[in-house]
Amino acid sequence: MKRHTFTLSSDYITLDSLLKLLAFAPSGGAAKMMVAEGLVEVDGELETRKTRKLYAGSVVRVAGEEILVQAP
Repeated sequence: MKRHTFTLSSDYITLDSLLKLLAFAPSGGAAKMMVAEGLVEVDGELETRKTRKLYAGSVVRVAGEEILVQAP
């Protein structure tokens, strides 16, 4: 499993924005579809909230890769 880190520039980032920024999805709409289709886990659980707020310490898994969200 490939691991990535993402450093926050504010208190949180939404799940769909993170997927788009890290190029796991080509657009925000595509990112929302990925979440709706059950392709994304947050902190070890299937996530269905497209705009879930991610804070420092959150771990996102998608497409066999892991993203750790870090504080600034």
